[in-house]
Amino acid sequence: MYMLFSLNLFFISLLMFSLSLISYNKNYSLFLEWEMFSMNSMEFTYILLFDWFSFIFMATVMLISSMVILYSYSYMMEDCNKIRFLYLVVLFVASMMLMIISPNLFSILLGWDGLGLVSFCLVIYFQNIKAYNAGMLTILSNRVGDIFLLLLLGWCLNLGTWNLFIYCNYLNIINLKIMGILLILISITKSAQIPFSAWLPAAMAAPTPVSALVHSSTLVTAGVYLLIRFFELMKISLVLNYLLLLGILTMFMSGLSAVCEFDFKKIIALSTLSQLGLMMSTLGMGLKVLSGFHLLTHAFFKALLFLCAGVLIHSFYNFQDIRYMGGFLKYVPIIYSCFIVSNLSLMGMFFLSGFYSKDLILEMMSIGNLNFVIYVLFYICILFTVVYSFRLFFMSFLNYNNFFTLMMFHEEDYFMLIGIFVLTSMSVFMGSVLKWLLNYTVNFIYLYKFMKLMVIYMLLLGLLITLILLNNYYKLKKFFLLFYFNNYMWFLSMMSVYLMNYYFLLSGQKIIKLFDMGWIEVFFKMSLLNIFSVIMKYLMIMQKNSVKIFLMIFIMFIFFSIMFVL
Repeated sequence: MYMLFSLNLFFISLLMFSLSLISYNKNYSLFLEWEMFSMNSMEFTYILLFDWFSFIFMATVMLISSMVILYSYSYMMEDCNKIRFLYLVVLFVASMMLMIISPNLFSILLGWDGLGLVSFCLVIYFQNIKAYNAGMLTILSNRVGDIFLLLLLGWCLNLGTWNLFIYCNYLNIINLKIMGILLILISITKSAQIPFSAWLPAAMAAPTPVSALVHSSTLVTAGVYLLIRFFELMKISLVLNYLLLLGILTMFMSGLSAVCEFDFKKIIALSTLSQLGLMMSTLGMGLKVLSGFHLLTHAFFKALLFLCAGVLIHSFYNFQDIRYMGGFLKYVPIIYSCFIVSNLSLMGMFFLSGFYSKDLILEMMSIGNLNFVIYVLFYICILFTVVYSFRLFFMSFLNYNNFFTLMMFHEEDYFMLIGIFVLTSMSVFMGSVLKWLLNYTVNFIYLYKFMKLMVIYMLLLGLLITLILLNNYYKLKKFFLLFYFNNYMWFLSMMSVYLMNYYFLLSGQKIIKLFDMGWIEVFFKMSLLNIFSVIMKYLMIMQKNSVKIFLMIFIMFIFFSIMFVL
């Protein structure tokens, strides 16, 4: 079944990619509307939109999903519920498809809720305490976005339609501003921007193939895709500055936290958070096309990064602490090659897929009319990307052997390697292919020589800072409070858990203690038990005595009968 689903998704992705090129060249889009029923002046319609961007994003999601399912065939081989896992992953992809082709809030709600609920089932898949806590945090954070989506649905109910493409032309600025702010609040919960960032690293409790799918092209990119789809409404409503601020803060916070993190998968999760902040801040600058370009290129190398991480974690008997790793280079050379490709693409190394989108974004930001603080923060975030990427790579592969005595280093089987090889080729070539085929380019960019070479300076400075950090780690750890401040994501994870989970669960425990196990138990349960016990006691005494009496009467009856007969 894994092979069947993987092949089907792969061929459908090729078909979608061909359709995207045709629709882009012919400037063709298909708008399907099905009116289910109408109530007063409000029409309940289900709308589907097929244009070049929805086609190419569906092709990206299906290609990555096909490789992840093929990889999962080996990864979940010894799992008891692997068929259930497959159905959940397919349902997850189907929910994302519904989300992509829906321009209407009513039809978006189906895919949006499907993503939230299925992601909860996948996060708690391993059924332990850590997974349950992470799943609770994930579902509650996503539910906040669902509340704002329902508020936007109610707001649009007064305006006559749920199709947000129509509103750009005839609404006043107050209505548009309210809708724009609600759209931002909807998107930042699903894309884990500040202050809803804590659930994204917590969702690492899910299996690694699910993490590859979630962090590359499905759940966390849904918020960015929604903003790209309704960008014209956001632009007119004049709320893009808020988005720029949130994106920059998220980039800075996640990059700083990743530098202090030791969990292998959490470092990659925080790098996803940083890239999502980059996409959001790019949208905040008004660069819709470049944000969509980075959304597509990021999907391939981030999925590859997680699949390589899954192989390393399997070789390490499920250890994820990078302090116990090192010396992988001579044991897993194929995975090493693929991992370095994905890592360099994440850093924006020249002529890999991440370079084409990140370099354009940085140069457009440099010529834009922005604050100097935002300009500096952008390049500091790029510096953090280099630092945590090279630190992860060094401590996993180039460091001295720091693992246990009994280890089983091995390249995984062909099913895993096929998926990894396909995503490696995509991470190398897809940036240039998309740039040339879809004309993602800018006619003229003029910069000073120092500003043009700023990316190279940041790369070299990042390597230098990483070497200093690795050689003087124990000295730097003396900054105890600063270390924990960054390691806990500016205490966002603690605030999210304690504010969203802890006090609700504590109040529930007190209610159970005071009512269910307290006065209610005394007045109802114990009193009824006592009454029934007394009644049953007397009934038993009566029953016991009456049986004795009946038996004596019967014996005496027999005795007297025999006497009279004789």
